[in-house]
Amino acid sequence: MRLSRYFLPVLKETPAEAQIVSHRYMLRAGMIKQASAGIYSWLPMGFKVLRKIENIIHEEQQRAGHIPMLMPTIQSADLWRESGRYDAYGAEMLRITDRHDREMLFTPTAEELITDIFRANVSSYRDLPLTMYQIQWKFRDEIRPRFGVMRGREFLMKDGYNFDLTKEDALHAYNRHLVSYLRTYERMGLQAIPMRADSGPIGGDDTHEFLVLAETGESEVFYDSQITDLKFGDREIDYDSREQCQAVLEEFTSRYARTDETHDEAVFNQVPEERRRVARGIEVGQIFYFGTKYSEPLGATVADADGNQVPVHMGSHGIGVSRLLGAIIEASHDDKGIIWPEGVTPFHCGIVNLKTGDAEADAACEKIHAALIALGLDPLYDDTTERAGAKFATMDLIGLPWRITVGPRGLKNGVVELTSRRTGESEEMPPEAAVAKIAEIYGVAAA
Repeated sequence: MRLSRYFLPVLKETPAEAQIVSHRYMLRAGMIKQASAGIYSWLPMGFKVLRKIENIIHEEQQRAGHIPMLMPTIQSADLWRESGRYDAYGAEMLRITDRHDREMLFTPTAEELITDIFRANVSSYRDLPLTMYQIQWKFRDEIRPRFGVMRGREFLMKDGYNFDLTKEDALHAYNRHLVSYLRTYERMGLQAIPMRADSGPIGGDDTHEFLVLAETGESEVFYDSQITDLKFGDREIDYDSREQCQAVLEEFTSRYARTDETHDEAVFNQVPEERRRVARGIEVGQIFYFGTKYSEPLGATVADADGNQVPVHMGSHGIGVSRLLGAIIEASHDDKGIIWPEGVTPFHCGIVNLKTGDAEADAACEKIHAALIALGLDPLYDDTTERAGAKFATMDLIGLPWRITVGPRGLKNGVVELTSRRTGESEEMPPEAAVAKIAEIYGVAAA
């Protein structure tokens, strides 16, 4: 992609309504534009990152054996009356009446709808276990939407639902989701800590939130500092193995880590004082086991091995997809702009031509651009006639992890400059070596 042909409406000044870093940088970097309170248009670069995050989630959910699907954003109120949640949910639910006076709602979550799909199609224990998920837009009518995509009214969410014959089976699904979420967040360059949480309107006794530590987090969190030393890494997990999944759950939840809603000072004080931490956290996901809370009132039953009709045990599991962009920026930025982790960066690297119009510089940039594309990589080539300082400022603001700078002076010596956005360190090398280095970083074979 050439910057001269791309839509990237970068702002030099910070909009007055932006109160936190992620909101400021997403607006300034031309990633989003507010359409109305708490509702945003996703501009091309923001949309690219959104798709990167979605792809990682899809890969990890399907690795765990979960099946993708898609449900509508508009649901019938009748289903919610069956479960007893229609009147209980509160003013966050956007209620709608269609032209035939049917009561509808804009989906805040989809437990009722997925249970209706299940009860209409599954009747035997032989069809279990079953876990389906979607990535779909939701709407919750926040009274005070703020902080950009961090607390918007319309948001993109991955929501998954498991159906199991027994509580033990359903708790294995719970553990399986915890493992897959740990893998997902680490691939995005995040450390998301599972913390004992409150179930809220979803219901159920077993629930963990995943929180990213950040000063602007909406939740106060209390934790044992040892938990921040844990990494899932590249280990392989057999998702069918109850023992392996349970072991990961115990490893990542045995140390104290709770939100302010479930914090227990007496238990926290049993942690050695030098390891007690109090901080702020951003919630980026939550997993629930809620048993038969929905299957009983909605009649989602199966015949067990003895022919008895029994309600299935369920859980739901969410990841805030659009919210994750804000969380990543809150966790990875400096005073110049965003610093994207390699796993979610909108472009793999930037190419800056210091003298557009110079035949040698233009030719070298074109060659680098073509070589990276041939490797399956996605560079952003700044071929504009802006001055060098403005080009560097834009690259720093949009946060691409690597930058190749090409200019006549370096080319006379046969070199270009490769710069790390995270460290600021630069190294001169031949253009072919810079391409090979980028290929190595992203794990692709150089030609």
